[in-house]
Amino acid sequence: MAVYTDVSEGELGTFLQAYPVGELLSYKGIAEGTENSNFLLHTTSGSYILTLYEKRVDKADLPFFLGLMGHLARKGISCPLPVTAHDGSVIGALAGRPAVIITFLEGLSLRRPTAAHCGEVGKALAELHLAGQDFSMTRRNALAIDGWRKLWNASHARADEVEPGLAAEVDADFADFERSWPKDLPQGIIHADLFPDNVFFLGEKLSGLIDFYFACDDLYAYDVATCLNAWCFEKDFSFNLTKGTALLAGYQSVRPLSSEEKAALPILARGSALRFMLTRLYDWLTIPNGGLVMKRDPTEYIRRMRFHRAIRSPSEYGLT
Repeated sequence: MAVYTDVSEGELGTFLQAYPVGELLSYKGIAEGTENSNFLLHTTSGSYILTLYEKRVDKADLPFFLGLMGHLARKGISCPLPVTAHDGSVIGALAGRPAVIITFLEGLSLRRPTAAHCGEVGKALAELHLAGQDFSMTRRNALAIDGWRKLWNASHARADEVEPGLAAEVDADFADFERSWPKDLPQGIIHADLFPDNVFFLGEKLSGLIDFYFACDDLYAYDVATCLNAWCFEKDFSFNLTKGTALLAGYQSVRPLSSEEKAALPILARGSALRFMLTRLYDWLTIPNGGLVMKRDPTEYIRRMRFHRAIRSPSEYGLT
């Protein structure tokens, strides 16, 4: 459960007085997400999301994240907007944490997305990439290869506790990435975390994108590869070619991938799988059992890494 910092009704009510959101009626912690403390608020003026930013989020990055949401919304992307306080500020403080109230989007995140949903996600991702091209702020990807290396250094000694031989396997991957990671591909603002719990649907129609707290400047095709990992694998770890085909077709209906981007998909998808395996592995090894935070098993991303390592042609993802 993603509530690291609890909030009392009294301190929340006082905090809300600084915002044009009415009186607090009820609130509850939100289980989804792993990085920040999130609460659903119901007030006399409607529903909102309250986010308290925890240690992994640098307060200096918040103007980028919040500014990006506003920019994308003005470009027609359906995403939440920060609520401005009476004094003109956006970022407040609550329970010793930086805190922001954002507008509530209608819709549901999906546990079992269909190929049609994957096509909608591909299209929305491409629209996001185009909409972000003239955003004036930049942010380096803190979870690019150098960030992976830091997580790996902190986890390496105990990696084989999760799966025997994992340490040697990942060491070999790092050596490959440091030799072969593509650098000269189209890049710009990416979401970097567009998993099913960060996308809302109303029926078959995509209604909004949320959680921009990993957004950064990086390769567009890396964002596509992350979506392949997030949306196109089944519970038995198998890749669903129909979903992959739909996601890639949806993306290319808005922004066609170059031949170089297509050729790079296997290594980008393997790197993306490693990135999410490492954050899960680090948490698995360091967060005590029995806390409020639900740890995610790194095993499924170990399986994705191995799948991508065996890919011989990007057509195996459904590219036509």
